[in-house]
Amino acid sequence: MRALYAKNAMPPADASQLVVLDASVAVRWIVEEEGSDEAAALLERDVSWIAPRLLLTEAASALRRKVADDAIALEDAVQSLDVLLQAIADGVVRLVDDERTIAQSLLLAVSLQHKVPDCVYLALAEREGASIATAEDRLSRLARSRGVTVLQVPHG
Repeated sequence: MRALYAKNAMPPADASQLVVLDASVAVRWIVEEEGSDEAAALLERDVSWIAPRLLLTEAASALRRKVADDAIALEDAVQSLDVLLQAIADGVVRLVDDERTIAQSLLLAVSLQHKVPDCVYLALAEREGASIATAEDRLSRLARSRGVTVLQVPHG
């Protein structure tokens, strides 16, 4: 487990860029894996992070998978999730209610023939005029095809 963010790494309130944080990057902030260094480097940028509340469910799901695969211990998964929750409490990431974008997410999922959870992040980025940070190749391609700037993180 590693905590990649620190309170002093929080972006200023007037950060120049708004970025939607995908769970694939958030997990790389809190668990060492391929792309973790690149994900950590994103924290150095002068940006404001937002994410749908779905982020917490997806992060917990990814951590459960890592425990099931014996990649990390349950205690480390719980501590990692606590680190992410603390980042939210500290204002590093601002959560946005999913109901504000769920209808658009459904429309995107149907029109793009893609899964709804990814489209929740994409709909939020489009609504806010934000970039999106992801390690997911397909989400990255879909976002770019719709004119959304992508901060791509490698994945394994």
